[in-house]
Amino acid sequence: MKVAEAEFAFRMGADLPKRADAYSVDEVLAAVATLHPAIEIPDSRYQDFTCVGAAQLIADVACGCWYVIGPEVRTDWRARDLVQHAVAAWRNGALAGQGSGANVLGDPRAALAWIANELCTYGEGLRAGEVVITGTCVTPVPVAAGDSIRMEFGEFGALEVGFV
Repeated sequence: MKVAEAEFAFRMGADLPKRADAYSVDEVLAAVATLHPAIEIPDSRYQDFTCVGAAQLIADVACGCWYVIGPEVRTDWRARDLVQHAVAAWRNGALAGQGSGANVLGDPRAALAWIANELCTYGEGLRAGEVVITGTCVTPVPVAAGDSIRMEFGEFGALEVGFV
């Protein structure tokens, strides 16, 4: 796929076991231990993942592949509006994209609750220590060998990855 994405990563501090009733966003957030900036490098075994169909994408882990997780956010992220939180993507020192948490299903906290509830429906739920990345805040940035990508999350920090 040759792209990089700026994402919020939530590390779970408590289990969210399978149950009949859906978890609310507040219940899911109460189970989160830490927030981290992250870079995802999605990939697929398919030459053109856009036309293979849902079953194949699910079998391909929905194009999930590699990610780089930054240090724990030390500011009070729970008091911040993650929907409006600005994120900037840089490629080789040039601005490559800007976005916010609104690009993550409207709210990265809602995206986290969605995956928690999906895992309760089709799996065993979420476990303490697991990390969930919720989706890109910026349009995916094309990358190639030799590129350096930096994702800036404002007061939440920044991280950088190089490609060889």
